[in-house]
Amino acid sequence: MALLSHTSISVRSILFLVPLFCWEKDAEEMSVLHSNRAACYLKDGNCSLCVKDCTVALDLVPFGIKPLLRRAAAYEALERYQLAYVDYKTVLQIDCTVQAAHDGVNRMTKALLEKDGPEWRQKLPRIPSVPVSAQRRWDFPHAGSQEAAPRTKPNETAPLGKEVPTAAAIERAKTLKEEGNELVRKGNHKKAIEKYRESLKQNQESSTYTNRALCYLSLKQYKETIQDCTEALKLDAKNIKAFYRRAQAFKELKDYKSSIADVSSLLKIEPKNTAAQKLLKELNRV
Repeated sequence: MALLSHTSISVRSILFLVPLFCWEKDAEEMSVLHSNRAACYLKDGNCSLCVKDCTVALDLVPFGIKPLLRRAAAYEALERYQLAYVDYKTVLQIDCTVQAAHDGVNRMTKALLEKDGPEWRQKLPRIPSVPVSAQRRWDFPHAGSQEAAPRTKPNETAPLGKEVPTAAAIERAKTLKEEGNELVRKGNHKKAIEKYRESLKQNQESSTYTNRALCYLSLKQYKETIQDCTEALKLDAKNIKAFYRRAQAFKELKDYKSSIADVSSLLKIEPKNTAAQKLLKELNRV
């Protein structure tokens, strides 16, 4: 809301907004109003009421980033670090590019480690699982672009089945993939990415996504690595390489909980995978 941008507006002058329009606003608009009022409460130092309004906003429209961040900040100010940690981590499930959430997780990790010791993770409340329809973490812009691709709204359905590739398209995809593999062997990961991209246009294959993810990982493009591994797992839910490379990317982004979750999933499929066992030990020492 434009009027909220004026710093001269006091909390008291905003408080009328929710009850005044309650009867005529739908759930989404009401959620925004509660979230905006929560921001005023937070700025005014009234953290308890901020938590209350953010909770109402999230009841109306679940997994809203702004009310989650505002409630996390309020919990943090109230020294309710476990609840703040949960909200910050929930935000990262929705969109892992939110730096405020990464910073919050780091602060809460330090605070909880000091407060509860090495076993602090075992005392955490359950972190809600964000449905795919509410996730934005995979919508990243390609290198050099200024904006992310348009996101599908939570209430929109994905397009129905994709066109079945022809035999010629499958063969062309295979050739491009092999060319990409050869470039990887030569250490030319950037050109390999282009080959894999062209291959995926012809035919979407799980192993092509994991091959491209390896290139992104080598180039330290961790968000793109995560995106490709996720696409690979949509095609093959037991793809070992996808779990492992995504775990590596999450580790580099300091999202240790997600990294551990991926390694654990991998080890359920392949319990004797030594690389995964080694990575899990490293993560448990963090």
